[in-house]
Amino acid sequence: MALFLLFRIGPDYYALDSAEVAEVLPLAATRQVPGAPAWVAGLMVRHGEPVPVIDMTALATGQPAAARTSTRTVMVHYRPNAGDASRLLGLRLEYATDTLRCDPATFVDSGVEAGEARYLGPVRHDARGLIQWVRVDALLPEPVRALLFQGATPA
Repeated sequence: MALFLLFRIGPDYYALDSAEVAEVLPLAATRQVPGAPAWVAGLMVRHGEPVPVIDMTALATGQPAAARTSTRTVMVHYRPNAGDASRLLGLRLEYATDTLRCDPATFVDSGVEAGEARYLGPVRHDARGLIQWVRVDALLPEPVRALLFQGATPA
């Protein structure tokens, strides 16, 4: 069994493997990153280090996450490249207040090509409907990864 953190984008449910979650914080203020895509919410400081923050609602829909009591900044372990040490990456998530404990094998291939949304993994059906697994290490396209994690691109 594994534990997943659930969140929503609109009416749809998504899941993060809790093994990838470092901590869940209240919605945090960020500083802009000039030249970054609109879905990059900005930078925040955590434990004295700058941490880039991605707005998952903006990434998926083009609209920023609403500032609600259930909107969280979730720190995840992100590996800019295979074999790299993990770095903190913040995710701004709406309705990030529930968890799911299940066998990861209950998630199955959706049969739909993810295209640009290569971070979308397999799906699972339960009473909430379909829940899609978000793959943390596949969140950032290479140009954004290079912008946010300078020096972390492959040689």
